[in-house]
Amino acid sequence: MQAIGYFSASARRNGQKRSIGEQNRAFLDFCQRSGYEVAATFADPDEASSAGFDQLLEFLQRPGRTFTVVVIDALSALGPDLGAAALRLLELEHGGATVLLAHNGSEAFKALVDTWAERGEGTPISERVRSAMRRKAVRGEVLGRPPYGYRVGPRRRLELVPEEAVVVRYIFRLYLGENLGIRKIAGRLNDEGIPTRRGGRWSMVTVRDILRNRAYLGHYSRFGTTVTGSHPALVSPEDFRRVQDRLQARHTPARQRSVTPFLLSGLVHCARCGNKMIGVSRRQSWLTRSGESHSATYRYYQCESRTNQSSCGYNTRRAAELEARVREALASDDHPGPRVRMAGNVDSYHLELLSQVDRIESRIKRNRRQVEELVADAAHGHISLERLKALGADLAEEHRQLQAELAAARERIRAHESEAERRRHLEQQRERLLREWDSLPFNDLQAALRDVVDRIDVDGDDVRVYRRA
Repeated sequence: MQAIGYFSASARRNGQKRSIGEQNRAFLDFCQRSGYEVAATFADPDEASSAGFDQLLEFLQRPGRTFTVVVIDALSALGPDLGAAALRLLELEHGGATVLLAHNGSEAFKALVDTWAERGEGTPISERVRSAMRRKAVRGEVLGRPPYGYRVGPRRRLELVPEEAVVVRYIFRLYLGENLGIRKIAGRLNDEGIPTRRGGRWSMVTVRDILRNRAYLGHYSRFGTTVTGSHPALVSPEDFRRVQDRLQARHTPARQRSVTPFLLSGLVHCARCGNKMIGVSRRQSWLTRSGESHSATYRYYQCESRTNQSSCGYNTRRAAELEARVREALASDDHPGPRVRMAGNVDSYHLELLSQVDRIESRIKRNRRQVEELVADAAHGHISLERLKALGADLAEEHRQLQAELAAARERIRAHESEAERRRHLEQQRERLLREWDSLPFNDLQAALRDVVDRIDVDGDDVRVYRRA
């Protein structure tokens, strides 16, 4: 059996800082004592660096390796706190390695959970807070935002908002009494000038969520607890059941689906209403006169306003045709140029990149909170250690992907730090697109397009591609 040593400048044992040399000697002693062969060692001599850990993860992905354990000096070698250590432990476990502690050979994950239980360090939501929230839910007290049609009353119970309650009943009546579909109901509400709670337009999603919400039966559900008769009902049980039956009947039976993303998602806009155009796939089957069965899949971009709100006109373009037009536009020197320029050599794309970094960092924080909640559940005996590892595997994979996205976004920001560098980067990306369009992996092709293209406006056959400049 083989063992890998990982050493870090952040490692501390019993409150004392451990040098890289001390960690290495402890690792070699462990291998000699336990009968392991040294496979490799990796180190991060700088607490701010993670290059050694990244190399370790790459090493674990090599084909043909035998059973491997990763040996660390202490949990602190994996991060400054238990939350950071938990994430890295999950990443190593996801890579197929068991992590052991050098001084006693115990499993690092069990030591982490035990330490968490003893000290509660890094726990995002304490058991006391969770219990208090559950007790409130049992009493029917509102937690979070109330559903449309209700507001939070003085006793933390839901009470009716008359003008919204009328709309909820109207939606159920349109669906049951007039047999309108969800999209047509959204269009009817928008045509009649009925706003949402925030003053916006209705969409298929908002209508569907209302039709499925059991709160309109007078039931309140949170934390797995349902309190019946906690507030005034807006729909009878019979009507609600009929709505669910019809929704289920209209739902396509579950089948294995392979979702193919659309290359220009987020870039294409309807020139008529200004809203985005979304990718739509339609599969059709038919019989010829001779009885032969045929089928085809059609992919196109369609105005989101028409799709979700039953407004705007029938503005669509076949996906392959539109992508070919964009490719031609990038090869041409005759283009509309930038759609938006801002003062101070900062364009809309640079602001978009900064916003993208903020969004990715928020997702990384949310990912870490989810990991911490899993560890806290294991520490308090709600789930087993094996269940923690199984549930955490996907979170570990998501964490690596988010880190890669963050690094790529920051690299693009660096490429745009000066006007000259920004222009050179855009031209290099344009040339790369024209040269490698057919060979680039989808994600790389899409990222390069978003670097170069600011916006695509479509009005029937009229297509305008705005390039960044």
